[in-house]
Amino acid sequence: PSLLLMAAVVVAVALCRLGPGRRRGASLREFLSTFQICACTNELCLLAAAELPPPAALPLTYGLTVLHGATLAGSAGNPCGTLQQAWAGAVRPRAAALRIGAQFAAAVLARGFMQLVWSLGAAEAHVGARWQRCGHPLQTTEVQAFFIELLFSAVFQLAVLRVDLIHPNLRVHFIALLITMLVYSGGNLTGAIFNPALAFSLHPYCFYENFLSYSLVYWLAPSLGKFLKLLST
Repeated sequence: PSLLLMAAVVVAVALCRLGPGRRRGASLREFLSTFQICACTNELCLLAAAELPPPAALPLTYGLTVLHGATLAGSAGNPCGTLQQAWAGAVRPRAAALRIGAQFAAAVLARGFMQLVWSLGAAEAHVGARWQRCGHPLQTTEVQAFFIELLFSAVFQLAVLRVDLIHPNLRVHFIALLITMLVYSGGNLTGAIFNPALAFSLHPYCFYENFLSYSLVYWLAPSLGKFLKLLST
């Protein structure tokens, strides 16, 4: 049921992206892309916590990342990516602000949608799912978590900047493999999220309970990781 649910989300988003045709704007594309990423990742995290051992969760992470890369081409799905585009002058500040707003709105909607689905108890992993509390994803000190998210964001940005050197048919697999490796390396410490909208969708109550710490780790650190790499080039 969980795999079918994630597949249904991907298909629904694909239909929405194709439906409006040329009139669909960049903010709408970012909204839909971020919704897909957040909804699927919420389900994957719940599934991993309830049923999947790490050896099974990692291939599923890789597969979902390949799927996102193949179906969401042209969208950032990440506020850090939008900030990077604004810094490079590819997007005007107002347009960047609208896209980031759409990304966070999609993150909130994806969380609410998944809560509704979980409440139906359609899958064993959904029964008794707890979401009205902070899951405390930080399993290390705040300073170490900050630098882990910063480092992972910088590494990911470096890979994206060099992806043009890779054969087009292999690019999405390269990015997916890199993300899977980062999740394997730091997932048990911070979740290896390096996406502010995704972090807010996965752990909203943590931000409510300790906004400063979680915003520094999951919002500021990945943003700095992007800009540090851009400044060094």
